[in-house]
Parts: sequence; C-alpha cells; structure tokens
Amino acid sequence: MRVGLFVTCVNDLLYPGTGQAVVTLLERLGVEVGFPAAQSCCGQPQYNTGYRHQTEALVRRYADAFADYDHIVTPSGSCAAMIRDQHPRVAAKAAAEGRGDTLIQAAATAAPKTYELTEFLVDVLGVTDVGAYFPHTVTYHPSCHGLRMLGLGDRPQRLLQAVRGLTLLDLPAADECCGFGGTFAVKNPDVSTAMGQDKVRHATDTGAPLLCGADNSCLMHINGIARHQNAPLHTIHLAEILASTQEHPYTPGEIR
Repeated sequence: MRVGLFVTCVNDLLYPGTGQAVVTLLERLGVEVGFPAAQSCCGQPQYNTGYRHQTEALVRRYADAFADYDHIVTPSGSCAAMIRDQHPRVAAKAAAEGRGDTLIQAAATAAPKTYELTEFLVDVLGVTDVGAYFPHTVTYHPSCHGLRMLGLGDRPQRLLQAVRGLTLLDLPAADECCGFGGTFAVKNPDVSTAMGQDKVRHATDTGAPLLCGADNSCLMHINGIARHQNAPLHTIHLAEILASTQEHPYTPGEIR
C-alpha cells in the first residue's frame, strides 16, 4: 500500500509540525508515507472566490502529483472535502465547456482515494487505538467540512478516547461553525469574529486548557481570538496528539 501525504498550504506554510506528526503517526503504524514535491494547493481559495477556471489546473496538478499512490491522506477535512466534492464538479463543468474530458478522469481517479486523516485511520487501517499517550484535558471542535461534507461522525472522538492519559470533555454547541470559513473571514470579518468568540467561550466553559481539531485553519482562527482575549485556551491539531507517545511526548512548549 503506497500512501501519499497531502500536507496542504496552511500546514506547509504555518504548521509544518502537523505534517511531521502525520508521518510519525503513520510510520509508527507500519505505513510507508511518500511526499510528492509536485503537490500544491487544492484550489479551494480560488474556487470559493469565484475563479473556477483557474482551479482547473490545480485539479489536474493534484491528480498528477498523486497518480502513483494507492491512498492520499491529508490532515485537513476542509481540503479533503474540496478534493472529493468539488474537484469532480470543476472537471465536469470544464468538460461541458469544451476544455478537456481528461480532467474528468483525473478527478475521478484522485478524489475517491483521498482521505482525511481520521477516516484513513479508522476506515482503511481499521484502528482507533494508535498507541498514543497525551496526559492532558482537551475538548474537540469538529470543523464544518469534516462534520457536514465528509461526515466524519465520531471517528475523531473514538481516536481521542483511546489515547492514554487524555481526558476528553464535550464541547457545547460543537456543531456550530467557528467563523473562519476561508475567505468568509476576510469578506465578513465582524461576523467571523463574533462566531469565533462564541466558540472560544464555549471551549473555555468546559474548563479544558486545550482545544483540538482536524483543521489548522479553524484552529488558527480560534487560537487568534483566544490570544486576543487572553483566554486560558490553546489549540492543537489532532494529529499532534495522536503522534505523541510516552517515549516521545508532545511537550507543552510546542502547544500554540
């Protein structure tokens, strides 16, 4: 089984430790992970801003970069949803407008083998106990794309519940958006901030010092608001918790 890591733009530029955590975790589970250097953006910023034609080249680039892999794993529900749901739509519209039927095949090949990390662990590898150790109290925020478009369900919680030493607290109004939404936060900053403030309030009400999630874009938004408010809350990606072990713990100094 050949597995390729799609690290995503946000992680590559701002949170490389998350990508490293994915590799550490998967290799510990016996998975050989490849990283094709030709990968780039999934096209979500362009597509959501109305530049569908410019997205087409990124759909093809993604499919070509990961053509030799059996599975593609990404630590982002948002990007996984873009690839699985929107790449085929972009390709179909391009073909309908006479810009190449081959894009349909490219998207049809790449999209089904793309998995968000927790999906891959639970559905493909068939594991929930990944041998992690993380002696901290956390609450979990399900991002919108993972919750609504991918239907991750309780996969993340099942993985967290199996982590030794971890105490998982329920997040009130967990299914409410944090307000980031990519370009939504840029176009509607006041609404975005208000939604983020609600999320921070709900998280701090749990008493957990850590909020984890499966999308660093959402965590970046929440963490920024928490820092602005001097709230007793830090964020951490789920992959970094699952990569932590008693022998090689994730240290508090690495927590954002």
